[in-house]
Amino acid sequence: MSQPIAIHARFSVQRDNFDLQAQLALPGRGVTALFGHSGSGKTTLLRAIAGLDRHPDSYMKINGELWQDEAAGVFVPPHRRALGYVFQEASLFPHLSVQGNLDFARKRARADGSELGMLQTLTLLGINHLLDRRTTTLSGGERQRVAIARALLARPALLLMDEPLASLDSKRKEEVLPYLERVHQELDIPVLYVSHSMEEVARLADHMVLIEAGRVLASGPAAEILARLDLSTALGDDAGTLVDGVVEGFDEEYGLVRLRAAGGTIHIARGALRSPLSCGATLRLRILARDVSLALTPQTDGSILNHLQATVTTERTVNEGAHVIVRLDAGGTPLLARITRRSRDQLGLTSGKVVWAQIKAAALASPP
Repeated sequence: MSQPIAIHARFSVQRDNFDLQAQLALPGRGVTALFGHSGSGKTTLLRAIAGLDRHPDSYMKINGELWQDEAAGVFVPPHRRALGYVFQEASLFPHLSVQGNLDFARKRARADGSELGMLQTLTLLGINHLLDRRTTTLSGGERQRVAIARALLARPALLLMDEPLASLDSKRKEEVLPYLERVHQELDIPVLYVSHSMEEVARLADHMVLIEAGRVLASGPAAEILARLDLSTALGDDAGTLVDGVVEGFDEEYGLVRLRAAGGTIHIARGALRSPLSCGATLRLRILARDVSLALTPQTDGSILNHLQATVTTERTVNEGAHVIVRLDAGGTPLLARITRRSRDQLGLTSGKVVWAQIKAAALASPP
């Protein structure tokens, strides 16, 4: 279900070697990923939203509150904007303990913000045991969790995160990501999350803004953007789509979890899940196009467990004509399949043709 639009922004940034033109209409809840390659303008856009850099012909309004309208001479400085900002490097005060850093934010919290108590924040980020520690003694993952807690205690109307995991190794990233998921699930604060990592986007984002060379190429629900064949995200080796499912049972003998998705039943190995799940829990899967094969009838004499009935909607040729990316509609859920052009012709695939999308259970995991 789509969220109502609550963030309206327009920015024009012109520098000697860079030009950013962006107009945004974003939901007021959930995580919006600003996604693009390094140098595309993601951080420039985030700093403009925060008011850290002021540019002519710019506009920013959130939940009816006007932060910037250069045409009308309105500009609310950053310290008066109800936002939290988490940078790549946790900018904590080294002379204060963790408790001191958090108290600093809480004392400066906006009076009209939604109440988020200290205990709730500590529990949400799992930092209760760190309060007496000096920030210089924390690991990278611990520092970022404290930085996120400090941003939340300011009671922001908007949380900005500028590649908060970029400076962490894979182990520390995996330490922090579950806490970011909890923030997403338990709080109503809209989050703008800058990243060039498709794994992070797949795991966290509800909405996605694709930026390239200072231009917004697309903006919309993440699952839909990732399935658009006119965008580069659907054409690379890591192209894939997002599928949400509900756990409806377990196969204890074979160690499988059974999910109910819009297109049908999907089996995934229990060991591929990041954490134990109970019946009724929701789970997001990222299904890569290269892991989807197609058949005209359901195959019952092979090793592939997952068979979803789908309809071909469109296709695009890649790899100098050797392959095609086929977009499918599986009960309202978009899927992509990367197959050879020869297989496409042998199957006689055309728009509207009903096929069976086959997905190996061994290839599936909750992202990343």
